[in-house]
Amino acid sequence: MMQSNSQYGIVILAAGNSSRLGEPKQLLKYQDKTLICHIAEAAVEAASREVVVVTGSGATLIEKELEPLTFHQAFNANWEMGMGSSVAAGIAKLLEVNPLGKGAIIAVSDQPFVTSDLFNALFQKSEETGAGIAACAYDDTIGTPVFFSKKYFDILLKLNGADGAKKLLKKYESDVTTVSFPAGSIDIDTAADYQKLLKSGLIN
Repeated sequence: MMQSNSQYGIVILAAGNSSRLGEPKQLLKYQDKTLICHIAEAAVEAASREVVVVTGSGATLIEKELEPLTFHQAFNANWEMGMGSSVAAGIAKLLEVNPLGKGAIIAVSDQPFVTSDLFNALFQKSEETGAGIAACAYDDTIGTPVFFSKKYFDILLKLNGADGAKKLLKKYESDVTTVSFPAGSIDIDTAADYQKLLKSGLIN
């Protein structure tokens, strides 16, 4: 397999079964496009990036939805263990296809207003500041999408259970910079969240 020369990667977490929603949130439609397509297309559009989509529950449907796009699939057989296992699976796949990369963004599939410009802004902010972590800031918190330089990959590979990468933002806060992303507070966990999104009138 030819190794990639992309400096960075983007790992999209799409393995969960959306138990609170009752149907796969990745396949919900917004502006005539599924949520997983919104985020995956934004990732592919970000210049010179390797894109990894971590699947688990509903993997076949998600793969079919993303067929037109160029990406690497990482199937997480342990998806029921929680988000941590998906982060680890995604980073492992990224290292397989791009061992010389400098870092990666971890993104989730239910933030409909993520754009390629936002991904590029996270990469750029890390480069400009020298920070090893660049997170999005919204609603008095910081979170996804979030960039981790390669020095954190060993830690990310050991994540498991329900804990994702968010705990690392607090543990290594002295190495964190942020990019403002007010619309990052909009994500879809319940049917009410989805209906609120459809009625919001917000434009991606």
